[in-house]
Amino acid sequence: MALEWEQVIVHAQDPQALGKWWAEALGWVVVHSSDDEFEIRPAPDRLPGLEFVRLAEPKKAKSRLHLDFRPDDQEAEVARLLAHGARRVDIGQGEQSWVVLADPEGNEFCILRRRSR
Repeated sequence: MALEWEQVIVHAQDPQALGKWWAEALGWVVVHSSDDEFEIRPAPDRLPGLEFVRLAEPKKAKSRLHLDFRPDDQEAEVARLLAHGARRVDIGQGEQSWVVLADPEGNEFCILRRRSR
């Protein structure tokens, strides 16, 4: 039996706003939009995607699952995402080589350093 990874579900108070934020941040395309769901993918036929699903209650604690991204230039990418509306957060990580940010609804994600070649 084989499994195909379809998407990651992100609960959001405003799925359209948060989904659009992530689509712009990642340069992904919108493949589905309704009042309660907003799905984006790297390309229309490429998986996995991110699906933002309405959940009325706000985020209450540190996320148990988060995304890691590895850009070519960590400093430039952090600056770009901060200008796009992300914010730095401290989740108890201490001094590390990665930077922890949060999207507009408080979902944490990490920007890693460039991979050593």
